[in-house]
Amino acid sequence: MTEQFVRTDGTYPIVELRKDKIAVGFVQTPVRGVDGDNPEPGIKDNLNYLLSAIDKAQATGGRCDLLCFHEFPIHGFAPWDLTQYLRVSRHPDGPEFAAIGAKAKQYNCYITLGCQMLDDDWPGHTMNTQLLIGPTGEIIAKHWKQRNMRGMWPGVEQFTTTIYDVYDRYVEMYGLDAVIPVEQTDIGNISMSSVQFEPELFRCMALKGAEIIVRTATGGCEREDMRLTSYHNSLYTVIVNNCMDVHRPSDHYFVEQAPKNEWVGRSAIFGPRGVMLTEADAFETKRRAVLPMAEFRKGHRIPDTHLFLYKHVFDQYKERYDPNLWLDRVPETKKDAADFLKDKFRWTTYWQG
Repeated sequence: MTEQFVRTDGTYPIVELRKDKIAVGFVQTPVRGVDGDNPEPGIKDNLNYLLSAIDKAQATGGRCDLLCFHEFPIHGFAPWDLTQYLRVSRHPDGPEFAAIGAKAKQYNCYITLGCQMLDDDWPGHTMNTQLLIGPTGEIIAKHWKQRNMRGMWPGVEQFTTTIYDVYDRYVEMYGLDAVIPVEQTDIGNISMSSVQFEPELFRCMALKGAEIIVRTATGGCEREDMRLTSYHNSLYTVIVNNCMDVHRPSDHYFVEQAPKNEWVGRSAIFGPRGVMLTEADAFETKRRAVLPMAEFRKGHRIPDTHLFLYKHVFDQYKERYDPNLWLDRVPETKKDAADFLKDKFRWTTYWQG
């Protein structure tokens, strides 16, 4: 029997809300890359900063039921090789998440953040993962990044493991529902991802009943990509990017670039139909919005799309490169990944018509 992921009557599974209105906040902090050869001091420093930011956010501007952080607040981002990534990556049973969980329990709130994660079932892999920590202090969801962008940077490619890179084994272990997961919580149905420029992914989250989509970035994102997630799917979207690091500007590439391309800051919360609810500038800050979730649910349905018209096109489409390419070996560096993939791309580099 085929597993049912989308209801045919426009509704979706939910659990009872803790209250009618839900306060959602994001905390826009710096991204500070740790030493890939000796990461523990930097991780301790970043963790203490994160814990302090949680306290400050919950003490000022109103309490939040959901508090969201960017893609890499614990270890930051740097051009590490695989060996360094494996040192930097964290285990879900590690002390970092026990400490963050204690804060979630203290404030009776949910906390989201991204982190490169280790998993005992995936030795040699590091997974870009979005975490949802619940009011009990436990990690209640670990959403792997679905895919990395390819072909964006000449001669280098991302090599951290995504679902697409190990798809067959991932589905065998966790099931198809885990490919595009939606968590039913007492503050709403939540899905998380650091993927950008793939509206089909967020449409599928909405079809499966997502009400709040938490998206993260490091070093920037396209505002319209985020806003249109809400506009096209009539739900709430939170985007959390890193802020400008005014304390250590010499260490931070994006500070120099910010006035020109606005790749720092501008985290935001969008409501249904893409309405801006709150927005940050380039600097460190907390912003908060109150979502009338009970009222929202009364009239909300999954997207009304006409897949019948498009299915024959999608059925003929072939991805630029095949899934499962990281099953046998994870590349050691970004250059190694580019060299491995260069003869795996199905499409021509330049199209002449």
